[in-house]
Amino acid sequence: MADALRLYGLPTVILVGEILAVIVPLLIAVAYLTYAERKVLAAAQLRRGPNVVGPFGLLQPFADALKLLMKETVIPTGANRGVFIAAPIVLFVLSLVAWAVVPFDQGMVIANINVGILYLFAISSLGVYGIIMAGWSSNSKYAFLGALRAAAQMVSYEVSIGFVMVSVLLCVGSLNLSAIVEAQRTVWFCIPLLPMFVVFFVSALAETNRSPFDLVEGESELVAGFFVEYSSMSFALFYLGEYANMILMSAMTSVLFLGGWLAPFGVAPFTWVPGPIWFVAKIAFVLFCFLWVRATMPRFRYDQLMRLGWKVFLPLSLFWLVATAGVLVTFGWLPGRG
Repeated sequence: MADALRLYGLPTVILVGEILAVIVPLLIAVAYLTYAERKVLAAAQLRRGPNVVGPFGLLQPFADALKLLMKETVIPTGANRGVFIAAPIVLFVLSLVAWAVVPFDQGMVIANINVGILYLFAISSLGVYGIIMAGWSSNSKYAFLGALRAAAQMVSYEVSIGFVMVSVLLCVGSLNLSAIVEAQRTVWFCIPLLPMFVVFFVSALAETNRSPFDLVEGESELVAGFFVEYSSMSFALFYLGEYANMILMSAMTSVLFLGGWLAPFGVAPFTWVPGPIWFVAKIAFVLFCFLWVRATMPRFRYDQLMRLGWKVFLPLSLFWLVATAGVLVTFGWLPGRG
């Protein structure tokens, strides 16, 4: 869509409008994801959760944002000021630019590029730099240990995520995200590629540093991990980036395995609901699973985390990749040949 706008010389204002149409709802979704998380955790622990600020506590996210805006930004004396301030900005910006290639419906995408999934994988891989920058520049042992954990953890699980993506690409024959969704009109990939679906979801938990893999910010030993020295809006940017990454990984799960904007079963009355609503509903379901896991699972030890990534997920995803290629070649189900 963006390429067409430039090709025919239409105003760039329309392109800016498209970008804002994605970013503004995303930021509002991030705010209310924090509210939803507190409500889900409260329900799991038989509490009420936020219920004071506004009806049913619905204005609590805005009260938290106002509090963070009014606080003073404290920079440690021994910190590298430039890198210290740039780290949360890098993490937050990367969590936003990835949405450029995510399709919400047929033709409803900012940049419909043919290597969309490669672009997403590259952006998600760059996220570790913001965390390492924060840990090193803080000049704090706790922050530095948290950053080291993050680097090892994210690199470990990106390997298995990469093999999972390649398994999906073999079935589709394209790196275009819209083509991946269209290939699931008959059956969603979460059914034939069920083990890869599970591996991708668990790896997404580790990639976003969510429980039970939240060792990067383990309160019991590292206080708050890599952002222990941050306050005010710099802390808020980390917070926004983390939750925006959760929504992004949920969107990737929806596109790769849950049919994206496609309605379940492809029959009425499901097809009467617009595609973007189905896409948002699937993202909300995956996000609920994120919160559900946090409410029920204890934190892993670090050796268990690494063993799961390298000794379980890596061999499993590699085996399934080879098996998928073997089945496609054996039965002639190669993309483009039917």
